[in-house]
Amino acid sequence: GISMELVETRGEVHHFTFEHSKAYQAIQFQFLDAVETFNPDNIVALLNIHPLHVDSLIQFSDVCKMGEDLQMAAELIERALYCLESCFHPLFNVTQGTGRLDYRRPENRSLFLALFKHLHFVGQRGCPRTALEFCKLLLGLDPENDPLCATLMLDYFALRADQYQYLVRLYHEWEPSRNLSQLPNFAFSVPLALFQLARAQRDHQGGATGAHADRHAGTPVSEEDADRMLQDSLIMFPGVLTPLLDKCGIQPDAEVSKHHFFGLAAQAQQSPALSQLVSLFVGRHFGLWKEPEVLAWLERNVRVVLQRVDRGDPLVADSEAKRKRRYQGATPRNISRHILLSNIKEANLTLPQDLANAPIFGFDPLPPVDNIVSYTRPPRTVQVTDQSMVSAFFRSLLPSFNLPREVVGIAVDDRLVPGNDDGDLQHEDVGGAAGAANDGAPHVVDAGDLRRSVTSLLEAMRDLLNNIHLPSDAPNDGDMDSDDEHED
Repeated sequence: GISMELVETRGEVHHFTFEHSKAYQAIQFQFLDAVETFNPDNIVALLNIHPLHVDSLIQFSDVCKMGEDLQMAAELIERALYCLESCFHPLFNVTQGTGRLDYRRPENRSLFLALFKHLHFVGQRGCPRTALEFCKLLLGLDPENDPLCATLMLDYFALRADQYQYLVRLYHEWEPSRNLSQLPNFAFSVPLALFQLARAQRDHQGGATGAHADRHAGTPVSEEDADRMLQDSLIMFPGVLTPLLDKCGIQPDAEVSKHHFFGLAAQAQQSPALSQLVSLFVGRHFGLWKEPEVLAWLERNVRVVLQRVDRGDPLVADSEAKRKRRYQGATPRNISRHILLSNIKEANLTLPQDLANAPIFGFDPLPPVDNIVSYTRPPRTVQVTDQSMVSAFFRSLLPSFNLPREVVGIAVDDRLVPGNDDGDLQHEDVGGAAGAANDGAPHVVDAGDLRRSVTSLLEAMRDLLNNIHLPSDAPNDGDMDSDDEHED
């Protein structure tokens, strides 16, 4: 069914692609037909016949998740990953990070989506370190394009797994080329990681013992670095503070809530694209900021930021100019795809007009514009339904009535003329020219079939009349009076 082939090798990086056999392509076409019916029973029927069809497993996992059957949804994703893993090329080693897949090929998207969904299920089970490793694997499949925006959740799982040093090192290595500071999640997660490292170092120097203190004791980090970076992030993204505190259940004091910099105006001035990033960060990361020591650290730096704003710090005007310049236009498709798959209610996705009315399926949400199609879906034959007046009349009276197929398609103006010696009849139009079929032969209709069609039509009419039951006449008052007089 599915196989993985090596496309090319560039240095130490190997580029692979999944391929579907002819038999698997036929199953894929059946799956597409089943999905377009919007009936989950059709997908179940297909899985009963082909239990290892990957896209059916992914799509039905979403159905189970909407039905709150999370265990079955997770098992279906694990089964899909097993099917894909059994097809890996011998050179495709997930531990080395040298394998690449092109998301533009539809055959490769199943692995991206299955990994994305699986790491969320693993994270919900209380295994953040495992989820972090799967997130690294997902990002390593296509780090240049990042089609599912694993960058927007990599910092979250790193913080949950206490991998603070890894997060700080990743930020410093990728910031020159990827500008991670422009993403609200990295802008706030990195100073939080620095604060946790500084606190662990302080606890270790104070004689505290424990896995958390010993793990980060050797990292020389000052809390001033965390303070400075958090203040810069608050100045760059002032619209984060109020929704973050609301989500944490914290009521800001009057000085903060009434100040114009952190008030409602800060959120109203954000572009739609930036608002989506902020909402995504708040909805996913708010649990990491509810710790009392973290909230006290945040409050202290918020007051410092207000003082810098009142003094007219030039960074405030510079950050405002950057926000107006950078976060304009429509949301990139990979970010929209990430928001759809994350299913975070705080992040409201606004799709462009060309995608708003199109159906979105879980097995391939928002496919890339530059698709690389290896095989195409054959055109489906559409049966022409009978829309004649006679059929519409009988169907309005008897919904189960269907005009026989032999009658459908015979024009009212056609005349039947003698055909060959076998007693066949052929059509002739009003102009006298013989009707032509696909290959130029005359369109022939058997006389016996026509008679049977007329007979079927008459029988349907007879059944219709027999099924009509008129209500019995109710006795009127005059009849009842006459009967009473007769009895007297």
